[in-house]
Parts: sequence; C-alpha cells; structure tokens
Amino acid sequence: MNLAMILDMVADGMADRVLVGDREDGLTGAGLRARATAGGAHVAATGADRLVYLGGNGPVFPVALFAAALAGVPFLPLNYRLSADQLAEVMSRQDAPLVVTDTPERTPGARTIGVEEFLRLPADRPAPQPSHEPDPDAIAVLLMTSGTTAAPKSAVLRHRHLAAYVLGSVEFGSVAETDATLVSVPPYHIAAVANALSNLYSGRRIVYLDRFTAAGWLDTVEREGVTHAMVVPTMLARIVAELRASGRTGPARLRSLSYGGAKIAEEVVAEALRRFPETGFVNAYGLTETASSVAVLGPDDHREAAAGSDPAVRARLGSVGRALPSVEIEVHGADGRPCPPGEVGDIVVRGEQVAGEYVEAGSVVREDGWFPTRDRGYLDEGGFLFVRGRADDTIIRGGENIAPAEIEDVLARHEAVLECAVAGVPDLEWGQRIAAFVVPRPGLRVEAAVLREWVRERLRGSKTPDQIVVLDELPTTPTGKVLRRELVDMVREG
Repeated sequence: MNLAMILDMVADGMADRVLVGDREDGLTGAGLRARATAGGAHVAATGADRLVYLGGNGPVFPVALFAAALAGVPFLPLNYRLSADQLAEVMSRQDAPLVVTDTPERTPGARTIGVEEFLRLPADRPAPQPSHEPDPDAIAVLLMTSGTTAAPKSAVLRHRHLAAYVLGSVEFGSVAETDATLVSVPPYHIAAVANALSNLYSGRRIVYLDRFTAAGWLDTVEREGVTHAMVVPTMLARIVAELRASGRTGPARLRSLSYGGAKIAEEVVAEALRRFPETGFVNAYGLTETASSVAVLGPDDHREAAAGSDPAVRARLGSVGRALPSVEIEVHGADGRPCPPGEVGDIVVRGEQVAGEYVEAGSVVREDGWFPTRDRGYLDEGGFLFVRGRADDTIIRGGENIAPAEIEDVLARHEAVLECAVAGVPDLEWGQRIAAFVVPRPGLRVEAAVLREWVRERLRGSKTPDQIVVLDELPTTPTGKVLRRELVDMVREG
C-alpha cells in the first residue's frame, strides 16, 4: 500500500463528494486526483528529486502531498516562519528540489512555482507512469523535527509507515457526507499529514484554517458545520479563554475535539470539558517518527476521569491514554526491561507505523523492533500512559536526576501562574541548577520567594527552583512545545 493507491481509492469511491474546502466549490474526490495528477506530471517534468512545500494551510497541501507520491519523490513541508539562515541551512541539504511557494525570494537558486499556480496546473500532461506503483518502502514524506533541545533532524516516513497508520486507525468511507473536520495545525507538522490522509480516507471533508485565532476558529466551526477538529494545547487554552470571556459554550455540532502535540494543564482540559458539553474529547500522543498517534485518551476516558472519585482514575485526565490496537507501548528501565506500573522510565514503541529513522542518522529502531521515543513516563495499572517529559530535559543537579515536569505540575497549580516551564542551566558547583520560567495570570503578580516556598512544601528542597524568571510568554514551537534551549540561553545571556 502507498499514498497513490490511497488517492485512487478515495477518488474512485468518493468521486463526487466534496472532500477539501468549502461545501459549495471545494475539491471532490475526482477533482483532488485530477489536481494531484497535474501536479505530479509537472514535478516529474522538472526532474526534481523532492517537492518542498513552503506555504500555509489550504487545499494545495493535500494536492502537493499526493502529487509528490505520483511523481515518486519525497514531500517536504517546511516551516514558513523559519529565519533566513534556518531556511538556507535546510535548503542546503536538498539536491534538486521543486519548491511550492509564494515567496520565491526566500529560496534563491531553487526552482519554484506559486501556490495557486501549482493548484491550477493544466491537466493536459500525461500522468507520471506508472501512476500508483511507488515502492511501499520508498520515502513518502520528510519532516523536520521540532528540535526543542537540539538542532532539528529530517525524519523519514516511508509509504508503508503512513499507510499502516491510516489502515490501522480509520475505516474507508465510514463517515457521513455531512461530516467536516477543521485543520488548524501547521502544514509542516505530522498532524497535518495524518489529518489529510485519515480524513480523506474516511470521506470527511477537510476545512483549512490558515491563521489561527480563537474567535476565528469558533466562527469557522459554526459557519462550516464542522463536526471534528484537532488543535494543539496552546490553541485549546485560547479557545477556552475566549469562551470564558464571552460566557458562551462550544458549538453543539462539534462532536469530537482532539488535542495533542505538547503538554497541557489538567485545569485547561477540565474547563474545556465544561465549555463543550456536547463534544467528545480525545488526547492523542504520537511523534513525527511514529507517523502520528500511538496512544489515545478517548471521550469515555475523559468523562470517567473528570467525574471519578477514585484518585487513580481522576489522575488519568493528565494521561495520554492507552496504546492503539496496532502498536505496542512499554516503559523500560535503565536495564532495558519493562518497568512495573507507576515507575518512571523510557517510553518505547513498536508497530508497523513506527519509522524511527532520520536522513542524518539512519534508523534508531532497536533490533527487537522497539523505537526509543526519548520521552520519559510511566504506565498505570490500567495501561494508561503518563508522559513526564523528554529524557534530554532531565536536570542533573548534584548527581540527582530531576524531571522538570514534576516541578512544572506543582507550579501550574499556583493561582498566579498561567504557564510555566523548568530547565536546567549550567552551574559550576552543582553541575546544573533549576530555573523556573513563569508567565503570570493577567492581573496577578508572581513573587519568586512565594513560588519557591510553594514548591518546597510539596516536593523537597533539592527540587525547589534556584531561580524564578518571569516572562510575558514562553518561547514555543507553533505546536506549543517549549523551546528549552532558548530558555537556557536566556539565563546564560543574563
């Protein structure tokens, strides 16, 4: 199975159903294939060895994704917010790309084509031949990792990985023609690729929101009759704040709202459940290297945890759920053996959708098939996974390993704290000292001594922040992951 075959199934099975864009003039299944075929022919004619996408959300994104598959080249969506130096560095790694962009001046020396021009290429060229024979083991998509603690790498996703994710999580043509999903995650994120493939395969119309605002998101949900949506935690927090300020509840037609990609405060989730009484919530955990989600906390899990009197059950509101049927998840200790329930260790994943490969470093999947996610966490007695943070984030203070997430959880419960992050900064005496970066709630002041005492009372002295830094906002990726290296640099530079 490959992406071109998925396109053929969608186009043949739902030829007249509008699948991308507005209900009145969007792309049908047949129209999507026609556009992708024209795009694939153009890519093949240029002799490009990959198709780079440097643009925003919109119908051209799935067209370009499938065009690359038909042309037999990898698809590489890039962050249009990259600085000139960052973009130049990424482009220097590409040999002979064709770039779909409305800002050709940002990629000097590369062949380019405008976003709208690519979307409306004439269909008079013959399709690349054969049109649906990409090797399942060929590279389908390349994605730059977020690089929150180190330089980003090019993650490799082959056709078989993406096909395994789609086939393992979605039934073909299984939704009503009236279903619609709102995609507001950036196009260079794995969630954008997974959303395009899984929603098209199921038959659900995709509506793209190029520039996110909470009010704009809510208006689009209402106007387009959106039934499903996926957001990152920062977006969900802003949507909840918008509803709180207006005194409104979430649109009743929205049946499912999934979130994921970064840590989220339990208080935000709890309020979201109250603000969207008719909506089922899904927390999805996955990585670029696993071709999207590998664990899910479903709507029933959310409701049970929110209403539960058992502390162990209620705590699951802060988990990412249980493994999908098509994958295995374990937590391993330093000896490589599975940890007992409740013990923190390294999260490892195994399954057909798991790639675990980089252009720069090759495969990092172990011989036994386990992919080390570099995330730390634990499983509870019911198999629910709790993610405690990246292994690279661990602070080593005087020989003691300290998880930033443990301190962040305590700080987040203080009434004056809106957002927070904890990182280790170099220290001559202790190796590292603990720095906490805090964004205050509007109208409230943060007192460093008060926060330090708050943590000391709930943890122990060695886990009390040595330094409290007050910020207007935390530096994050567009998907809400905190850029800890920028926080550390902030302290180093005074």
